[in-house]
Parts: sequence; structure tokens; C-alpha cells
Amino acid sequence: MNEKTRGNAPILEMENVSVDFPVKGITAFFKRQKISAVSDVSLRIEKGQTFGIVGESGCGKSTLANAMIGMVKPTAGRVTFKGKNLYELDRKSFKKTRRDMQMIFQDPFSSLNPRFSVYELISEPLLIRGDATEEEMKVRVEELLELVGLAKDDIHRHPSDFSGGQQQRIAIARSIILNPDFLVCDEPVSALDVSVHAQILNLLTEIQGKLGLTYVFISHNLAVVKNICDRMVVMYLGKVMESGLSKTIFQNPRHPYTLALLSAVLDTDVEKEKEQIILEGDIPSPIDPPKGCRFWQRCPYAMEGCKNVPAPEVEIDPDHYVACHHVNGFPKTDLPEGYDRPVKSEEKEKANMPHPLKAEENVEDKTDA
Repeated sequence: MNEKTRGNAPILEMENVSVDFPVKGITAFFKRQKISAVSDVSLRIEKGQTFGIVGESGCGKSTLANAMIGMVKPTAGRVTFKGKNLYELDRKSFKKTRRDMQMIFQDPFSSLNPRFSVYELISEPLLIRGDATEEEMKVRVEELLELVGLAKDDIHRHPSDFSGGQQQRIAIARSIILNPDFLVCDEPVSALDVSVHAQILNLLTEIQGKLGLTYVFISHNLAVVKNICDRMVVMYLGKVMESGLSKTIFQNPRHPYTLALLSAVLDTDVEKEKEQIILEGDIPSPIDPPKGCRFWQRCPYAMEGCKNVPAPEVEIDPDHYVACHHVNGFPKTDLPEGYDRPVKSEEKEKANMPHPLKAEENVEDKTDA
């Protein structure tokens, strides 16, 4: 498992979760393929924590979060929320449990119905639940508008009347109106102006303190994750590369992919020398992911064994897990000959070999001379 068992009972736990999406062939004669969006991920999130998920676009962050709250059913594995297997519940129990799990989406304007007023947008979850009167819903909406920093007079306005930051405040109010315990923040500030980022992040922190929420925070911004997340996982092509306490990972990153991500973070100290790690190549297709380590094709430390031998997560320090053969060594199994030979050195030798046509031209030139 990515997150090992500790003392406190988790509010959410995932065990060996995989999510695949089928891909239709061009004709009936083509073999049916699948996109491996999340592959064998296990983690645990404790109540009151802010849990960060980072990685490049397309690595499976949002799909993993959707599987946490029942928006995408896993192909394999188990999701446990408050001690209940989420995907073994009957329809009625699932809907009841689902009220305790909400999401804030990346683009606030797209997540809000432009024809609805602020009151209709925020009160809709209560209206669907059906156990609140009109007066109770109005009072609750006004309370939440004050909580997220908007005025009561905004209750009859529409989303187009607000800025991006204000629209996100409305979306936050809508997400917490049912008093959830678990909130997924799917890049909640990436679509907003930089000047608004700190305001929304401070608001989320303030709400968490008042309501005792548990956050899952998805972001590309590692500086934000460092400041607000207690724990984090680093994902690449559907797999977890490194996990543990955020403070530990930022102070002592060990996986080559984590090192590359951190090297790309801009530093305010322009005079400080910083090694920049530039990864070569593109992310492999999730339709046909590598058999061994998912990262070997772009890893500067890749060895021949990385191509076919999967890298399990190993605890290298207390509560710090890394899935890398370069860090942990290879498991004691039947390994192919030359498994520890660096891949990059072999590629360099091939690159330095003269091209056959050029070699023939050189021979002809020498003969003519």
C-alpha cells in the first residue's frame, strides 16, 4: 500500500484501486483496448487532514479523486469511507453517504448554471434533499454567503455578474451547504487570476478550521501544496511515485520524478543557484503503459531492469515511501541479465555510432584520395 497503517482511523481509505476506460476499436476486428487512468493505488486519509495530489496533466489525479467520491466506479480495488465500502452500498445508502462528500471544480463559471440566481445555485442541494423549508434555505444561503465573503444582497444576482474569484466563492458555498465531512478541491485556483489565489486558499483554510473538513487538494502548484497540505502523493501515468508527509517530501525528495517537478518551481531568490532537471521525451500512452516502472523512459537513472520489473513502494524513512529501483534497489526475484546496466549509457553508445551511409561515404572519400 502507498500509505501504511497508522494509529488514527482514516475517514477514507483506498486499497489497490484501478480505473480503466474502454477504447473502441476502429472496426469490430480490432482488439478492444483500455486506458489505464489509475493503476493499483492505495492510500489513507485521516479526518481533518489536507491531502495533496500532484503530478503532470493526464497522470490520473482527477480520476483518482472522482473514484474517491463515487463519480467514477473503480475497475478493481476497494474504497472505504467512514468504515463502509462505498461501492457495495445499495442505492439509498450510497446517496445518503454521498452527501458527506463534495467537490469544488477547477472552472467556477462552467460548474455554475448561468440561468440560476445565486440563491438557486447554493440552495439546490438542499432542495434536492427535500427536508428544508423555503425560509430555512434562504437563511442558510445568507449564512454561507457571509462565510465565503459575499454580501447577502448578492442572493438574487447571477454568475455572470461576478468575477472569477467571486464565482469560486459561490461554488465553495454550494459545496458545503449539506455540511459534508470530505471535500475534494480539484485545482480550485488554477483558473483564477494570481492575485486571487491567496484569497481563495485562505478562505478554504478558514472554512476547514471552522467546520472541521477533510480536504483532498489537487494542484500543479507545488508551492501551494507545500504550504497547505499535511500529506501528499506524487503521481505519474496512473501510479504513485512518492508519498508521505509533505514536509518530508519537500525537504528530502528521493524519486527522480519528484526531483524534476521541484526543480521546475520558480524561486524568489534569483541569485541562488538551482539545478534544473529537464526531462526528455513525452509521457507514454496510457493505452499501452510500460510493463516495469512507468517512468523509466524519461528517467535519467533508468536501468535495463526498470523496463520490465515494476517498482514497489518501499518505506525509505519513517512515513516516507518511494517506488524507484534506483533508490530501493531491485527486488530479490529472477532478474534478467544486465538488469543493472544504465539505459542512458546504451543510448549514448548508439548515438555515437557512425551512420552506415556516412561510413560508406567516408570510405569512398578515402578511396578517391
